[in-house]
Amino acid sequence: MQYRMVPKNGDKLSALGFGCMRLPQKTLKIDEERAIGQIRYAIDHGVNYLDTAPPYHAGESEKLLGKALLDGYREKVKVATKLSHFMINKPEDMDKMLSIQLRKLQTDHIDYYLLHSLETEAWNKLQGFNVLKFLEKAKKEGKIVNMGFSFHGSRTTFKEIIDSNDWTMCQIQFNFLDENLQAGTEGLQYAASKKLAVMIMEPLRGGALAGKLPKKVKQIYDNAPESRTAAEWGLRWVWNHPEVTVVLSGMNDEKQIEENIRTCETALPNSLTGEDLEVVNKVAAVYKGLMKVPCTGCAYCMPCPNGVNIPGNFSSYNQFNMFSNKFYIRGMYAVMQMGILHGKPSDASLCKNCGVCIKKCPQHIAIPEELKAVKGSLGGVQTKIMIPIIKTVAKRQLTTKLE
Repeated sequence: MQYRMVPKNGDKLSALGFGCMRLPQKTLKIDEERAIGQIRYAIDHGVNYLDTAPPYHAGESEKLLGKALLDGYREKVKVATKLSHFMINKPEDMDKMLSIQLRKLQTDHIDYYLLHSLETEAWNKLQGFNVLKFLEKAKKEGKIVNMGFSFHGSRTTFKEIIDSNDWTMCQIQFNFLDENLQAGTEGLQYAASKKLAVMIMEPLRGGALAGKLPKKVKQIYDNAPESRTAAEWGLRWVWNHPEVTVVLSGMNDEKQIEENIRTCETALPNSLTGEDLEVVNKVAAVYKGLMKVPCTGCAYCMPCPNGVNIPGNFSSYNQFNMFSNKFYIRGMYAVMQMGILHGKPSDASLCKNCGVCIKKCPQHIAIPEELKAVKGSLGGVQTKIMIPIIKTVAKRQLTTKLE
């Protein structure tokens, strides 16, 4: 196993982390025997960083991980979990959530405690709850060891959060298609310059970069100088960045775990050759050619006076046209942009064609016209039919009671 060091505390973490959001299931519940076996297999083969959160598997992920780390396994690993802002309504809920997490995980401390899925609105909410004071208190009491946050917002907010506190680490979405999305490469380098460890989520875009491939992408990989799976190409690209500390993989298949461990052993920083990078660049170009809107996610168009999350809408629209998992992307659009997650819609239907955004866009995108297309593709009847089902599932996943 390859290990990379956390600058601020010297921890040597496995470059491959085990993400516990997509554990194997049986009859819509976690397949406990198989999941525990997979987690322990990974630990036995050198993985020592495990990531979970309260809403994963409707609150069952932390509990499962606690069981998996019995029999001496807890002492072999660093556990990361999160304070999920969308599950708390008042400052006292933070203490309650942490106490429940310690009980579920069957431990007296959490090694890496993250503020979950931050963006501007969530950060403002938690600041109003004096969250940094709460974290410092929990650290002094020994309940948490290291403070961090996971992020899904603009680079401006990302830098603001980094500069607000002495964080040990952060977690960002990063892959060869998302160099300019959310924190992106600029955010990765900024965090590293501040001596933060950087954990990577979505290195394969939720598996989309390793699933059913466009014909042209498959041809590029087939003709590459090195014979590698699409997953291996994608993961090696992320590990190639020396600023990356841990790459999280939501592993739930034995062969996948074995392949990822094997890949990690040799995917060292700056190990990709010029030919390798050219292969990935060609693949990225094919995917980007399928994009409908040339949005870089810079967010200069924001805030929208009518409440539209313009970069978020374009990101979903581009994904819808790039990847084969249409049903999942529709569902995520409803969750993220139609108010299911935050209770406040930010979807394309809110556009009033005021034109304020057009003047700000450095890409000169005809934003109102493109938002009409987004509304037609993702805000139509097919998505609306799904919403009652999505709300039921999302309510179970994202508002799991603190108990």
